[in-house]
Amino acid sequence: MRRLIHTNDGAQHRERGAVAVVTALLMVVLLAVGALAVDGGMLYAKRAQLQSGADAAALAIAQKCAASLSDPQCTSTSSLATSLAQSNMQAGQAGMASLKVDTSGQKVTATTQPLQPGMQPGSVSLFLAQTIGITSAALGATASAAWGSPSSGVTAFPLTFSVCQVQGQINGGAQLLQDHGSGANASCNYGPSGQVTPGGFGWLTQDPGSCGATINIAQSEAGGSTGNSGPSNCDAVLQQWITQLQNGQKAVVLLPIFTAVNGTGSSAVYTLIGFAAYSIIGWKFSGGTSPPYVYNNQPSGLPNSLSCTGNCRGIIGTFITYVALDSTFQLGPSSSLGAAVVRLTQ
Repeated sequence: MRRLIHTNDGAQHRERGAVAVVTALLMVVLLAVGALAVDGGMLYAKRAQLQSGADAAALAIAQKCAASLSDPQCTSTSSLATSLAQSNMQAGQAGMASLKVDTSGQKVTATTQPLQPGMQPGSVSLFLAQTIGITSAALGATASAAWGSPSSGVTAFPLTFSVCQVQGQINGGAQLLQDHGSGANASCNYGPSGQVTPGGFGWLTQDPGSCGATINIAQSEAGGSTGNSGPSNCDAVLQQWITQLQNGQKAVVLLPIFTAVNGTGSSAVYTLIGFAAYSIIGWKFSGGTSPPYVYNNQPSGLPNSLSCTGNCRGIIGTFITYVALDSTFQLGPSSSLGAAVVRLTQ
């Protein structure tokens, strides 16, 4: 007898077809995951480079505008911005998509984009994603920087001076600023014997455990501190000045400036109008443990008018136009005191 053998070839074919479909679907998933890893990583790196370029361009142009609105780089066609955008992308494959300079609003907004050969500006080609039909991706970065005069924050050194010592002195010669004494600028003080006010010497009330003092120009007032000794908690600041001067660097401090003072001693209240940048050469304070920058009668090469001897206490230096990158200060309208602050806002 013949044995009849039944085979199920149709079912086997159907199983092989189902496996092929599942395999194809898995391949699509694997390619998508690979594209996400490879192309996503590439896009992340390029965007970081574009963001660095946008940040650098916005900060640099804001600094130029803060120093002088007539600077040729303080414009939406700045070549400096383009150069900075290009220098932060590998092989210079980047440029400015836009640069907006708002001088009235004291703000710069820079947008960078990739410039890949063979691609439209702002687009980059993809690798694995092309296998699933995605050939390119749009890319760009934006940064904004603002500038203005510092209006509130912690002054690094708790000493204020009269505005009459600043007027006409921006970018002038070196001068002695006295918080006590009877020298040429003692007329800028309002108290007896060269004091700023009776029982007060221009020292501001320091923040607890800090060299600096928090002030707000918008409130226009700050409290005074008595005593004529060197400021407590300021050893590190003074030592930093010494190190900078010994290394041939500038030691610049933003000094609060007042227009009037009321009260006496610890009850003194200073009416503040802003900050002035002062490039320090030396100083002389009384007592305390603060490191002095000692000069006998006068620093080398400076005229006798800058000597700080006898009961003189103060600092020697020059008022300068100065732009600081400092995020600790709130920004206000530009002033005529020469100090400006620039910071990223986006």
